Amino acid sequence: MAFGSKNVVFDIVGTCVSYDKLIEALNEQLGDKLRAEGVKPSMMIYMWLEAAEREYTYLSMTGRYIAFDVVFASLFYRILWMSGIEEPRKFANDGDIRHITAGYMDLEVRPDLKECFERLRAAGFTVRGLTAGDLDRVAGYFKKAEIDMPAEHLVSCDSFGIGKPDLDSYKSTYEALRGGSETWFAAAHMWDVSAARQVGFKSAYCSVLEKESCTELFGEMDVMADTLVEMAEKIIMASSRDM
Repeated sequence: MAFGSKNVVFDIVGTCVSYDKLIEALNEQLGDKLRAEGVKPSMMIYMWLEAAEREYTYLSMTGRYIAFDVVFASLFYRILWMSGIEEPRKFANDGDIRHITAGYMDLEVRPDLKECFERLRAAGFTVRGLTAGDLDRVAGYFKKAEIDMPAEHLVSCDSFGIGKPDLDSYKSTYEALRGGSETWFAAAHMWDVSAARQVGFKSAYCSVLEKESCTELFGEMDVMADTLVEMAEKIIMASSRDM
């Protein structure tokens, strides 16, 4: 992996792109039926994502790595059951899963992502990505938004079979970039950025996804911001102070 002197490695899904299109896909396919059962589609999506992240991590930790996309789809009926649906396989079917998970392909970048990247690049940073997602799918988000993200600057956990937040999932990227003067990890998941900090990354957190940072659990990060552009500016300012 070639590197410049200053790098910011971004988490992608949840940080650079939002889950809005996935929520829309569930709402289109099953929204009325879910609301009739007292289940809010947005709440189900986040519960589904949280459960998938847990199972993906547990499988990885125990030497049984499975790609996140596969884990996510496999949990659909379980999440319906946990949402209070008495007979999930009568309530929905595999066609519903295909339609809803196709929403993952349609996820869109956050409105200020392009400006965030532009400001960092103008300040001399190389922007990179480390994702648990499928590499082609993730690359497609940037292509659709016409945001430059060279293929060599994107890495998926699928390539080495260790899922975040296992510390080993960050180490190869950090080791490859540590010859530079600065190596940052940026995410909208506090569990993600705080784990990357454990292996040596400078840490930048954006609250756009989680709202509450829960610093009593994860600690204060080097940079904390409410928007991606604000996060970029604070990284640049911190870099200037360290020079």
